[in-house]
Parts: sequence; C-alpha cells; structure tokens
Amino acid sequence: MTDQSTQVQAGRVDVPARLELRSVRRSFGAIQAVSDATLSIRAGEIHALCGHNGAGKSTVVKMICGLLEPGGGEILLDGEPVSLHSTHDAQRLGIALVDQELSVIPHLTVAENLMLGSVGEPTFLRRSTIRRRAGELLARVGLTCSPDTLLEHLSIGERQLVEIARALSRGARVLLLDEPTATLSSAEIELVFDAVRATAAEGCAVIFVSHRLGEVIELCDRVTVMRDGRTVAESSTSGMHPNEIVHQMLGALPEKVAKAPLGAAPVMLRLRELAVPGVFQDVSLDISAGRIYALAGQVGSGASEVLRSVAGLYPSSTGAIDLDDRPVPQGRPGAAQRRGIAFASGDRKSEGLFLTKDVRTNLVVTRLPSVSTAGVVRRGRVRRESTDVAQVAGIDPSRLHTPVEQLSGGNQQKVLVGRSLADDRVKVLLLDEPTRGVDVGGRGAIHQTLRAAANDGMAVIFASTELDELIELADTVVTMREGRIVSIYEGSATEAAVLNDITHAEGIT
Repeated sequence: MTDQSTQVQAGRVDVPARLELRSVRRSFGAIQAVSDATLSIRAGEIHALCGHNGAGKSTVVKMICGLLEPGGGEILLDGEPVSLHSTHDAQRLGIALVDQELSVIPHLTVAENLMLGSVGEPTFLRRSTIRRRAGELLARVGLTCSPDTLLEHLSIGERQLVEIARALSRGARVLLLDEPTATLSSAEIELVFDAVRATAAEGCAVIFVSHRLGEVIELCDRVTVMRDGRTVAESSTSGMHPNEIVHQMLGALPEKVAKAPLGAAPVMLRLRELAVPGVFQDVSLDISAGRIYALAGQVGSGASEVLRSVAGLYPSSTGAIDLDDRPVPQGRPGAAQRRGIAFASGDRKSEGLFLTKDVRTNLVVTRLPSVSTAGVVRRGRVRRESTDVAQVAGIDPSRLHTPVEQLSGGNQQKVLVGRSLADDRVKVLLLDEPTRGVDVGGRGAIHQTLRAAANDGMAVIFASTELDELIELADTVVTMREGRIVSIYEGSATEAAVLNDITHAEGIT
C-alpha cells in the first residue's frame, strides 16, 4: 500500500486531489442536466458518487471520461486543468471507465480482450508479449485463469475483473466504475471488491457509482451525493447509515409500499413441474391475481430462467403452464403474449428497449394493433395511447419525444415496465430485476406502480437478487438455489431466512 493510500485509509485530508471538478455544468438544449458539480478525489481513495436517477451522475461520469464536453467549470488532474474532447484524450491522461454494460467480446481470449482499445500500442506485438502482459494484469485483479481462455467461459464477475484489468493496462490514474456489481452474485462481488481495494492501494483514484448503498458504505472511503444536477453533500462513510445517504439524495425517505392482505385470492396461473433441462427443474407454483410474487436467488439459481420459460422464451421447456385453467403453449413467446403474459427483461438495453427511438415509440411498440388501421400507424392514436401509458407509469409527458438513450437508468426502466401497464390484455406481468441500476427514489416509484397493477387484479412475478426489495415488495417470496425451489414464504420472509436459502449458509441471523 502506498503512503497516499495509507493516509486516505487513516482518514487524513492532506493528500492532494488526483481529480477535481469545480462547478462543472452541462446542458442538453433547454435541459440543464448538470448545473454545479463539484468533486474532489484523492489518489489511493475509493470515492462513491451517489444520487437519484436524473441527478446528473451519468453526465458527470461521461464528462470525466471524455464522452461529453462540459459546458462550463473546470476539470483538474493532479492540480492541472485538462480538456477532455474524447475518450482518447481521457485515456492518454490515465482516466479509464468500466461501464455497467460490459464491452468485452466473448469469442476472443482474455489476452485479446485486454489489448482492445489501447492507445499508443505498436501495431504488431508478439503473442508471447501479449500473454506475459495479460498474466501480470490478471494477477493484479486476482484472476487465476489462463490468458488464452475464451471470455465466454468466464462468469459475469470474472468478465468484470477483465474489464478492470484492461483499465489498469492503460496506466489508469483515475478508474471510474459505473454500477459494477449490478449483475453479480455475492461471491463475484467480493472478487470485484478485492480487486478495487488492491487498485486503490497502488495509488489509483477510484470513483464508484452505485445505487447499492450498503456496498458504498462497505467499500468506499468517502461519498459525494448529487441531487437535481448539483453536488449537495460530501462526507466520510465511516459510521454512516444508508438512510443518511437516502436523505441527502431525496431530502426524505421514500414511502413503503403496502402489501396485499393474506386471503383466498383466485388462482390465475398454475405452473406444474416446469423445467428446462440443465437450467432448472420441478417448479410448481400457484399464482393468484392481485398479488406480487418474488423469485429470490443468486445469479445462476434459475429464478430469472423460470420467468423466461413462462414467457415462452425456452423452446426446450417442459411441464405445464395453465392460465385461467387453459394451457399456455410453451416455447412460443407470441402465444404467451396473446394469452396475456407480458415480460420485461433484466437486460433493458439489449432485449427491452429501442434506445435510439423516442419514449413515445417505445411505449406503444408492443400494442401496434391498437394504434393502427389496416397496418398504417395513426399518429393521433400513438399520441393519445403513449400519453395515457406515461401517466400510469409515472413518466413525465414532456419527455415523450426524447430518445430513450438520453434518459437516466431509472426512467428507462419506467418505460420498460410502463408499456406493459394500462393494457387490459395483460393478466400476468413478469419482470427480471425490475429496479436494476435504479436509485431508491426511482425504485420506490416503480414499486408503487407494480403495487397499483396488482391492486387492479394483475398477477405480478419478479426475480431479484436484492434482499431488501424482495422483503419490501413481495407478498410471497419463493427462494431458489441450483435450479430448484427451496422455500415459499407467504408474507413472513426475513432477510436472514432468504439469505440462508439462496446461499445454503446455515445460521445467518
């Protein structure tokens, strides 16, 4: 550990800033996305950047790594003002980004992925040199795989470590991690945390962007909070409670969602011995109208795959699915949708949204028959339909013409969830990680929307790895491990019991 890193860990404040933002601003047309971002991060420090969706975090990250240019203010690196016109500029100065959307290529080897995008490298390098460098980088992040391993054979957590190693290969003095644990299991999160701590110990300044406030307090030395485009707080995480950060982000704690009372609600959906070979097996559940069900499990438990099977996305699915006492054809997503089953993928950017299209188009794309005549889309109907859906989903009507890619993660998620609402055809709503990458305020809004849908008679089933979300939102929690159901809790689940089930770690309290 360097002297600077030791000083940071000891809480001293005399270490000079590695990266500093002074009253940085950025607008998009008439919208002021960032009005006053002030940030100071020291070498050897792990510094969290928090804020609700739309607070300006993503814009700040993009300005630091050269994807956007500031409209005002200053960015300083080691005390010197810098101009970042591109990602190449940032890379040359030692600023690297590891995005939550992985940029590695599965069909290339680990060593080949580590060399991708490097600026200033010779056009030709010996393979032995590439392998040697790759081995050194993998050791720095604690990965023991061979540099010749194809990336597709690594877990998501291991791929995340490859991304971090690639950033270090570029001589990163500042490392930005944007939601690095959003898709990881608890074991994979620990691997990433170990690598981040080792990186900071070498003197790198680490910016950790996350909505998981428990992780922020566990990992980070300090936290800066943004609200409505401005920096509103900066404090040490020592002795801090997550609710303190929530107050800083929102000004108040979000309201809890009332659960449905226990009772004899009619069964709408029956699953009997549902299975996908090699993925999960023997899943039998009775799903009632008006209730919210959670499938709880770590990555690879089979929870997400059960939802995809019910949605008709697994041709090899076996067993029986009955909706309103009529069988639902399996392996046919169109048939499932026609019967009233809607699915919102956990990968909204690849499977859920048309990012370059506007919000209005994304809201009506699954209901084209209702906005068209003889195959011709009617603009008036699109306008009315999208406005109605936006109101139900809590989407600002003024953003209907905004491309989805320009929205914050929370607002993108509202669009994804919203288009399955206000639709009388939908009887069962399936959601995989419904609030992934969404802050506490945005999560509360989505929870309220899902509860309203259940109160209107819809059956809601979601899969999540977030313990607090499972306990707060679900009326019934179904725990899964290694492709099988472990337990079913009717309104009485505790975090300890759920964690015991999904990790097979007895005695957690």
